[in-house]
Amino acid sequence: MAAITKLTEKEEEVMTVFWQHGALTIRDVVALYPEPRPHFNTVSTYVHILEKKGYLSRQKVGNALTYSPAIELEEYRKSTMKGVIRRFFDNSYMQIVSTLVRDEDISVDELKELIRMVEQNKEQKQ
Repeated sequence: MAAITKLTEKEEEVMTVFWQHGALTIRDVVALYPEPRPHFNTVSTYVHILEKKGYLSRQKVGNALTYSPAIELEEYRKSTMKGVIRRFFDNSYMQIVSTLVRDEDISVDELKELIRMVEQNKEQKQ
């Protein structure tokens, strides 16, 4: 997977609207926000930044421009998690899980489910 450019919190917020709804015009994005809605020009700026970063692709449909996700949410999640693990957990998945256990952010049942998933994944690869 190629390196994915990190998003700011606001860029991620706008991108999430596209991941949830698919192809949209800028007006559609603004309309999907709860009140108080951001200004059209603000959303437009973020959409153009996201397009430049490669997150959105643009198509002309009639007289309107629609934008669609060019990067899937799952691809972004993986890239973001790998970056967090690399920067804050010394590239150790064990450190991140032990931190969750120590801080009681993960239950015994959730750990058992993770173990089951690892074992299942290992079996599928064999």
